[in-house]
Amino acid sequence: MKKVLVICGPTASGKSDLAIECAKLLNSEIISADSMNVYARLNIGTAKPTIEDQRLIKHHMIDVVQPTDSFSVGDYRDLALPIVNNLVESGKIPVICGGTGFYINSLLYKMSYGNGCANYELREELKKLVQEKGNQEVYKILQEKDPESAKVLHPNDLKRVIRALEIFYNGTKKSEIKDDKTPIFDYSAYSFDYSTEALYDRINLRVDKMVNYGLIDEVKSLLSEGVLPSYQCMQGIGYKEVIPYLENIIDLQTCIDTIKLNTRHYAKRQKTFFKKLPNLQYLIPNDNKLLAKLVVDKL
Repeated sequence: MKKVLVICGPTASGKSDLAIECAKLLNSEIISADSMNVYARLNIGTAKPTIEDQRLIKHHMIDVVQPTDSFSVGDYRDLALPIVNNLVESGKIPVICGGTGFYINSLLYKMSYGNGCANYELREELKKLVQEKGNQEVYKILQEKDPESAKVLHPNDLKRVIRALEIFYNGTKKSEIKDDKTPIFDYSAYSFDYSTEALYDRINLRVDKMVNYGLIDEVKSLLSEGVLPSYQCMQGIGYKEVIPYLENIIDLQTCIDTIKLNTRHYAKRQKTFFKKLPNLQYLIPNDNKLLAKLVVDKL
């Protein structure tokens, strides 16, 4: 099997810098696996690799869609997998780097993410139903349409309940989809082993930097260009929290504190997700050049 390298883990853990050092040693390229980096003109809130970094090492799957577009895991795989395959066929070891676990799994395994395309009209209808009658009402629909999926989902797990209904209305049942977890590639996966406190400190510092670098103006500019708050890209952490501030609903400090809180919660979910990735190895944070050499020497 052909080899790929995966650098994954929670936000603000330093994945990108390590991936660049590894790609240098491998004379290879980086495939971003970040659900926000795909959007053009969303730069500050996404902590997108700098222009200098992208000149140093070629990055893929950055700025591939406009902020007005929707983008699914299936869309990601359709664009990214051929890039991975081309690099492998050219004799290189691709470096997949990011914190969106579903994106990474879509490249490593034969997953069925593309079997149920996103249905944003349905999502909005179901969200309105939730607002009017509560989560239980939407859950009842899933119990009727796909009872097996409903058995393994909690009514409050609204995102997954709605996704299961999207799949149903696309012509199949989520419970009938059987994913093949046999790897497509021989991969090595690494993540940084930060304590919770240290990671949260890094997150808080990153958010402060984003605000200082112009996050508020970035969101304001996107809105002025016609990017609506309801669009998929504006649901990202760091964007959705700024809108209430711009609408004078909350003050700036509350906005910043909310971004930090939501990012910390997201990082916790990421850590939980990646713990399930088979053969994931943890690295003690250190000099990235030394760590990259250690990683590459083990390939």
